[in-house]
Amino acid sequence: VQLQASGGGLVQAGGSLRLSCAASGRTFSRYVMGWLRQAPGKEREFVAAISWSGGTTYYPDSMKGRFTMSRDNAKNTVYLQMNNLKPEDTAVYYCAASSRMVYGSDKDFNSWGPGTQVTVSS
Repeated sequence: VQLQASGGGLVQAGGSLRLSCAASGRTFSRYVMGWLRQAPGKEREFVAAISWSGGTTYYPDSMKGRFTMSRDNAKNTVYLQMNNLKPEDTAVYYCAASSRMVYGSDKDFNSWGPGTQVTVSS
């Protein structure tokens, strides 16, 4: 599956952004999808994952409360709604696909898209 993230940009602290990730192919609903991010000089960080149907989501404790992941299988798209953004959320955000549900490890993802830059100013 090929993935393309979009929706990044520059936002002030406290603002919101919604990222989208469009997938190619007719088997999108067979993939667990995830969002991860990487800030300059830091290791990649797991943000969220969502099950095939969208019925199950997983967020690390550090991401709970401000980030919401959803998917629309009819549109082959997943979303990441980010609210109350903070400067420390500045990073390149990537979407990724896995054949099984993922709970915090990026090693289970086998398809990645190019990232989209999110910059939060203070």
